[in-house]
Amino acid sequence: MHVAANSMSIAFRQQVKDSDCRTGGVGDTVSGQDFTQRLVIQRLVTQRQSLSPMMPAFMTSAPGKVIVYGEHAVVYGKAAMAAAISLRSYLLVSALDKSPRNITLVFPDIGMEHCWNIDHLPWSAFSHPTKKKYYYDLVDKLDPDLVEAMQPHLVNVSPKASPLDKKLHQNAASAFLYLFLSLGSQNFSGCIYTLRSTIPIGAGLGSSASICVCLSSAILLQLRTLSGPHPDQPADEAELQIERINRWAFVGEMCIHGNPSGVDNTVATGGKAVVFKRGDCRSPPTVIPVRDFPELPLLLVNTRQSRSTATEVAKVAALKKAHAAIVEPILEAIDKITESAYDLVTSSAFDPKVSDSVQMFGDLMQINHGLLAALGVSHPKLERIRELIDSMDLGWAKLTGAGGGGSAIALLNSNASPSNLQSLQSKFDEEGFEKYETTLGGEGVGVLWPAVLHHDFEDKGSEQIDQAAFLDAKGVEGIEKLVGVGVGAFEKREGWKFWSNAGPHVNKERAQKPISG
Repeated sequence: MHVAANSMSIAFRQQVKDSDCRTGGVGDTVSGQDFTQRLVIQRLVTQRQSLSPMMPAFMTSAPGKVIVYGEHAVVYGKAAMAAAISLRSYLLVSALDKSPRNITLVFPDIGMEHCWNIDHLPWSAFSHPTKKKYYYDLVDKLDPDLVEAMQPHLVNVSPKASPLDKKLHQNAASAFLYLFLSLGSQNFSGCIYTLRSTIPIGAGLGSSASICVCLSSAILLQLRTLSGPHPDQPADEAELQIERINRWAFVGEMCIHGNPSGVDNTVATGGKAVVFKRGDCRSPPTVIPVRDFPELPLLLVNTRQSRSTATEVAKVAALKKAHAAIVEPILEAIDKITESAYDLVTSSAFDPKVSDSVQMFGDLMQINHGLLAALGVSHPKLERIRELIDSMDLGWAKLTGAGGGGSAIALLNSNASPSNLQSLQSKFDEEGFEKYETTLGGEGVGVLWPAVLHHDFEDKGSEQIDQAAFLDAKGVEGIEKLVGVGVGAFEKREGWKFWSNAGPHVNKERAQKPISG
């Protein structure tokens, strides 16, 4: 909905300007049509306010992820490989020097907007000498006293939303506030944090971790505690920045999920891929970054079939208990697939432009899917997607994540027929599947400072990204066209920089806590 400025009533504009962010300290949330109308007015108000000369508007971005190999086997201490995808979250930070002392979190893709008065937040709890954390600290669990101190400032987030949406909104707000209060200070100027995401939410694609990485990196940048990224940055220094971002992103993930594995935020921060193997309850998992993981064309297909990760994990556990002598070798075989994939992509002989290399990668995907199907975690819709891709000779497909529905991934054959791809799209549309064309093994966390993009297309030159344009971007294509870090026709766009690109990297095995990516 677009509304001309001169059609807005003076009274309604004043209502927005006088919102209870300045009075109650626990904010206000609107949804539906009111949400859209308020966003339009907020743009008008924001455009009249000056950006702080000390802090230009800037952006951060982080990718989603897919599990490529090792689902379910990872639960039993076997290896799994997860890789970044080119679907990403984007965060625009606009610091205001003439606004009330408010911070606002705007996430239109889930219908959320909420603002807080900075001075009314529980700074005394978070700054207490026994509680205070600094940007260089390692936080491996949430402080229950600090979680409790935040509750009065979360209870009024989206009060009129459905229970499911309210939980989603409050989880996002909880992660944001815990990071803001832990890392920030009461001296912060008013800011608007505007989030957009091209990652399907709740599909097992790491959307929450991507958002937490965006928030973590943005607040650390506001504190000026991150250096780079730049091409001449030493690799060790770049790794330290990635580590710092990842640690605090994991804190945000704990706010949302309670006890996350750490894989999603590790991939979202460092990009490319990781091989991950869980330790026992007394030892940390082993994380092997795969910095030279190749970029490969990938189809991501959402079955739109709801599934429960807990249910699928329990299904495998029951099968293993009943048929241990059969199931254990299947899990061992999945482990060998992951190890073989790691050996393949780190080999000097592997070339993603050579069909034999891609064939070997794809064969491992298909074998992995067959073993997962033997464990009973596939679904007729997942098998239908594989059937369609196989019958048209388009590539290699498997389920990704817990199975039982959810999503499938397909590595595309370089010789895939355009007419067959079109036929596949028609079949997906007819049968209710949602397809995303993406890339496997892309970059991790990135920064656009200031929020100005340099276009190499359509003779547009440079473009400053403001909140109005960012909010107006329609869907995945609109967001990527406006601010995308590098997709399709926009791969040569300048401006975005990545710590994962700073300096040379070598693959190395590191036994770490899950927050340490």
